[in-house]
Amino acid sequence: MSLVLASASRARRLILEAAGLELTADPADLDESAIKARARRDGLSAGQCAVLLAEAKAAQVAHRHPGALVIGADQMLDCQDEWLDKPRDLPDARRQLAMLRGRAHTLHAALAVACDGEVLWRHLEPARLVMRRFSDAFLDDYLGEMGEEVCATVGGYQLEGLGAQLFARVDGDYFAILGLPLLPLLAFLRDRGAVAA
Repeated sequence: MSLVLASASRARRLILEAAGLELTADPADLDESAIKARARRDGLSAGQCAVLLAEAKAAQVAHRHPGALVIGADQMLDCQDEWLDKPRDLPDARRQLAMLRGRAHTLHAALAVACDGEVLWRHLEPARLVMRRFSDAFLDDYLGEMGEEVCATVGGYQLEGLGAQLFARVDGDYFAILGLPLLPLLAFLRDRGAVAA
């Protein structure tokens, strides 16, 4: 059974390939802002919104790959009911990181798997992260070192690299924080016979 990742995320693809999965990447093309606005209007949580986004991505791409299991993934960052998106540019990344400094936030990582347009499985994995009270000088150095790469991830950090220095505490699944709750996905794929049991 072929596997398709409905994402252009290099980190997600590397996680899956490192776990021994052979897959094709075919990114979804959604108006995510419209889905988020509808979720807000309907009173949904950030986690519920992340699931909606993952489902929509998986279902959309599944129509292009008949018979394949298509993996959709998304993350939502919620800091005291403020939802953050990927930074638009370096000044936006600076604003986001300064706002998160010294505070806790929740990162909701959602997965969905679809086949022939039907969502077969979904999973939500929240993680709680607390940023330390770093100095403005540290923030400037961090942004200078990371450059535009900070705009590739929600919150402007990559825990697997220099972004680890931003944090005082992390509670949650490491893979989920990177963008893909791997172990529940592998369990589902084993149950479906898509990977060796």
